[in-house]
Amino acid sequence: MLLLSRKAITTPFLICACILGVGLIQFSQLQKLINRKQSASIETLEKEIKSENLRLKVLQKMPSFSYDNLIGDLVYLKFLQYFGDDEVRDKTGYSLSPEYFEIILERDPRFLAAYRSLSVSTSLYAAMPERAIAISEKGLKSLSPSVPEKSYYVWRYKGVDELLFLGDAKAAQNSFATAAKWASKFSDVESQMIANTSQRTAEFLSRNPNSKYAQISTWAMVLNNQADERTQKRAIRQIEVLGGKVITTPEGTHQIIFPPKD
Repeated sequence: MLLLSRKAITTPFLICACILGVGLIQFSQLQKLINRKQSASIETLEKEIKSENLRLKVLQKMPSFSYDNLIGDLVYLKFLQYFGDDEVRDKTGYSLSPEYFEIILERDPRFLAAYRSLSVSTSLYAAMPERAIAISEKGLKSLSPSVPEKSYYVWRYKGVDELLFLGDAKAAQNSFATAAKWASKFSDVESQMIANTSQRTAEFLSRNPNSKYAQISTWAMVLNNQADERTQKRAIRQIEVLGGKVITTPEGTHQIIFPPKD
């Protein structure tokens, strides 16, 4: 009995240690890439990217031993290093972004913050909105209006990708309408605001699929969605192209001046 008890305690510990070991190795490999970024040639960086892609493929197939969330968190931290390395990304692009999220959201489909990063990195920077939408659709099968909390945001992110990057107004209308439906089930101020704005966007799209007003509203969502500086500049530029104007307040918030409704 004592031997069995020791095994019951030791086995999960060893499994967890192995997973953490793999994660540390992965971090070490990516850190080497970051440290060499200033002197490495494009050819060298591309070889490292290919190697990282292979490591991600292995990690995607690796059994989790019931530590899915841990693996998802480790890979998300790796992604943040990858995405935040502007100097290397300027040379090699963002093509690995969806590969990270295939793992992250397969392991933890209720990881709400990951969906926001998926939309920005894969649709906006990697120019792969189809992949971002496909990954989101798969994850949505594991979500409900209340699990996780504020899961209606995933439908919003999906609607943004469909409207701004695919030009699929009908699909975006459905996504925003669903976001409104899910958010309306809650009485808090944030949920009610999301329900109202999502419903208005869906209605704009139903009346005019090519509505500049709806597109500006959607870019405003991107701008105000805890966006990094690069994403903010892109959103402001697109709003101005569509005829809108962005005023930044002393507090750092953004006010949108819309052109006449179309």
